[in-house]
Amino acid sequence: MLLRTLTVFRNAYAGLSRETWLLSVIMLINRSGTMVVPFLTLYMTSPGMGYTIGQAGFVFGCFGAGAFAGAYIGGRVTDNIGFFKVQLITLIGGGLLFWILGQMKSLPLICVFTFLLSFVNEAFRPANSTAIAHFSSPENRTRSYSLNRLAVNLGWAVGSAFGGIIAKFSYAWLFWIDGCTNLLAALLMWRFLKAAGRPDEKKQEDIAVDRYRDSAYRDRTYILFILLVTVFAACFFQVFTNVSAYLRNELRFSEPTIGLLMALNGVVIVMIEMVLIYHLEGRKRATWYISIGTALVALFFLFLSIGPVSIFQAALLILLATIGEILAMPFMNSFWISRSKNHNRGQYAALYTMAWSAAQTLGPMLAAQLAQHMGFRFTWLVIGCGAMLAAIAFRVSRQFDR
Repeated sequence: MLLRTLTVFRNAYAGLSRETWLLSVIMLINRSGTMVVPFLTLYMTSPGMGYTIGQAGFVFGCFGAGAFAGAYIGGRVTDNIGFFKVQLITLIGGGLLFWILGQMKSLPLICVFTFLLSFVNEAFRPANSTAIAHFSSPENRTRSYSLNRLAVNLGWAVGSAFGGIIAKFSYAWLFWIDGCTNLLAALLMWRFLKAAGRPDEKKQEDIAVDRYRDSAYRDRTYILFILLVTVFAACFFQVFTNVSAYLRNELRFSEPTIGLLMALNGVVIVMIEMVLIYHLEGRKRATWYISIGTALVALFFLFLSIGPVSIFQAALLILLATIGEILAMPFMNSFWISRSKNHNRGQYAALYTMAWSAAQTLGPMLAAQLAQHMGFRFTWLVIGCGAMLAAIAFRVSRQFDR
């Protein structure tokens, strides 16, 4: 039994390129410092800062607006100068901006530097997605993205767990640590991926023709997909923003407890996602898995809307949302990459990243305002219904069958 289990795990990770593994290690180091974003709402509403949940939601709106703009620019620049340069520049810039943001105390300056930080950080994502596609084959592409997600979530688990402990003593240290991991990731990328990051040679006039003919912005099926992803992401982002505020402000959970609950998400993904994707990939179309995953996230919020939960019940609900994430997100990556080509992959990656960035703008900001005026339970009900409608649309839309 043990030998069979080890064989399954070995097969799930086999066949991935050296560069794919290096990108994932770099991402792991970077995301292990992810402490600011999951605790930003708590930081803004802490006694030391004294802002309301509504004002914290507005800051997250600035974060999302910067991310949206950064994703668009990052995708365009990636198609022009290559994924290596974009990743390196944004990692360095993000590290410096984390340090600067930690020194800001007035709301206008916090908003400005939150926008700039998210702009630079999200410009990294289309380049990173393009790099993964470049270093993977069609047969292992979904697993390559899953490995990268594993690194992100393992880093998230480490960052959330230690971030909760550190935040108990000083929120300021979260900004310093996040900045240091960005710069360390940039150093490793320069050292190990500099030569591999050179873009393929191709005549510029051919690239221009291809971009016009195969523009992601002219792909109607993909635009519908992006709209549904935006709805899903706007709902899902609540798990790591307003839900944490609800757990502390309404249910009186401590910061370390919230950090451990958030870390549970990453731990479960690390344990089962690669093996699950290895067994599921190719069995059904991607949107079938996406619809099931979106429905599970919807159930998370619908159950949360029923009433107060214990720590054990909160852990079960986080587990439910995590299973939904595991089913939805890897196959979302599979769907967008299947519609792209080498010369326009930055565009497709940018639109996908922009969907998540728009969700960062609309989701936490609107939900925070709704929670402030109508209460958290009503907010969870609205979000749960929205996610369930998106799940149904993923399942029944005939456009995805083409």
